[in-house]
Amino acid sequence: MRSPNKVVVVSQHYPPDHSTTAAIMAAIAERIADDAEVMVVSGMPGSANPAAPGRPVVVEIKNRLPGKAALIKRALAELLFTVRIFIALLTRLKRGDVALTVTAPFVLPYAVAAAARLKGAKSALILHDLFPDVLVMAGLLRPTSLVARAMRGINALMFRALNAVIVIGRDAEKLLLRYRGMTPDKIRFIPNWATLAPAARPVSPDNPFRKAIAARFVVGLSGNLGFTHDPDIVFEAARLLRDEADIHFLLSGWGIGFDRLKDMQSAAQLGNVTLVDRVADGELDALLSSADVWLIPYRKDVAGVSVPSRFYNLLAAGRPVILVSEPEAEAALTVKESGLGWVVTPGRPDQLADAVRLASRSQDAAMAERAVAAARTFSPERALGSYAALIGELLCNRELERTA
Repeated sequence: MRSPNKVVVVSQHYPPDHSTTAAIMAAIAERIADDAEVMVVSGMPGSANPAAPGRPVVVEIKNRLPGKAALIKRALAELLFTVRIFIALLTRLKRGDVALTVTAPFVLPYAVAAAARLKGAKSALILHDLFPDVLVMAGLLRPTSLVARAMRGINALMFRALNAVIVIGRDAEKLLLRYRGMTPDKIRFIPNWATLAPAARPVSPDNPFRKAIAARFVVGLSGNLGFTHDPDIVFEAARLLRDEADIHFLLSGWGIGFDRLKDMQSAAQLGNVTLVDRVADGELDALLSSADVWLIPYRKDVAGVSVPSRFYNLLAAGRPVILVSEPEAEAALTVKESGLGWVVTPGRPDQLADAVRLASRSQDAAMAERAVAAARTFSPERALGSYAALIGELLCNRELERTA
């Protein structure tokens, strides 16, 4: 029996946006709509969609999306969007409803939790990034600054108001439990999933992204390079390996970190580096099949703060991973537990260069099979089923039971 109450999914990013967050939130909304009435409140232009039987209705809230490098403009736009969301929820939520949101922008969950509390609704947060820790990790805030302390104070109020927090990494729980308003029974671990079909892809010289590369071993980098990523360690490792003719770096993506890579390559003109701008969704499979190993370069103190969504697609492509992060971070735990690649200390380009050499000489052909097997465990069916079960519990007003 469908609940008389509805689920309101709140996200700045939603299709037709092509971001990972948009795809994840759309998949969750569609799955929950199998069991309950779902309204999506979106900040993406062109996302509005009228109600269809058994499907989510999408309500579009006016929003501007300045580039990530325009920090002040982006902050003001996100603050204005959050105010509009708060007002919209006050008119749309009713007692017994469930509001589900995500940490993009980071101020959005505060408004959603507050509106839900005022209207007698339940609220749940998908924690992709933990603030202010992400800003501290990126060097944009000092950990003891007034702003950081104020954000932690607001977090405590928010966590007390929330009914559930979904973490996509096991390493987040320790940081969350520092807050008085957070209790273990509120935390659910539901990892993200691969959007590519898990299957070992052969390394082919005819691959369009590999054709012009003469080197035997290709090291890849793909995706958004934001504040939490370290482009310098990648470039410095490539510089250290510039005389090893059988190793080449294929670097693709977007964001401020990728702009930094472009600037460094423009100045150094390394012969073992090829830069490719962001590829279309239809070319992603070919891109991920083009490299022998993939890099994910985080700055220090990533554990519990951020989990790379691209990680699961790299595994689905049947490729090992070289991860720059602390060993206790979620992705690092998965790499070590399943033998999927190498973990490198942040800030150590010499270690990254050594890991690339090891990868280029590796005789472990079964690593690709293990990567694909790991990707299959991170299936959308499993994750979306967990989301549906959690929302069902909140709608039925049952006390949440902690999952292993």
